[in-house]
Amino acid sequence: MKVILLQDVKKVGKKGETVNVNDGYGANFLIPRKLAVISTTANQATLAKNNAEEEARQLALRKEAEELAKRLENINVEFIAKVGKDGKMFGTISPKEIAEGLQKQWNITIDKRKFIDKTPANAIGYTRLKIELYKGSAGEVVGTVNVHISEEKNG
Repeated sequence: MKVILLQDVKKVGKKGETVNVNDGYGANFLIPRKLAVISTTANQATLAKNNAEEEARQLALRKEAEELAKRLENINVEFIAKVGKDGKMFGTISPKEIAEGLQKQWNITIDKRKFIDKTPANAIGYTRLKIELYKGSAGEVVGTVNVHISEEKNG
């Protein structure tokens, strides 16, 4: 029996693939659980239409990510940190704090898990951190955010 998979199925195939399976497996397991549909010309046409829509959506997401990457190049996220007598900064600025700073200062929402550089910003001055803005079938887009940490002035 030829079926079109609606979801990834272990040891059978990925979503959208047309595969041959045993009649009983297809009729009694895959189709009732809505993991697959029988491969017909109508279902093949629906699959092709869905694939085209998904590809267009992925291209739109990639374009949006590229625009955000260009915008991030010209942005500095500002932080103020306490500094010890030796000139070293107390603590670090984590990716979570940087994501919150982007949201508050520039109204840009980025998930803290998208930061590629897992090392926190821990030095006075400028630090550049890479962010994975898009990863999908249309490729990958990586942006860079500039973090400026200045010394807290006392008195």
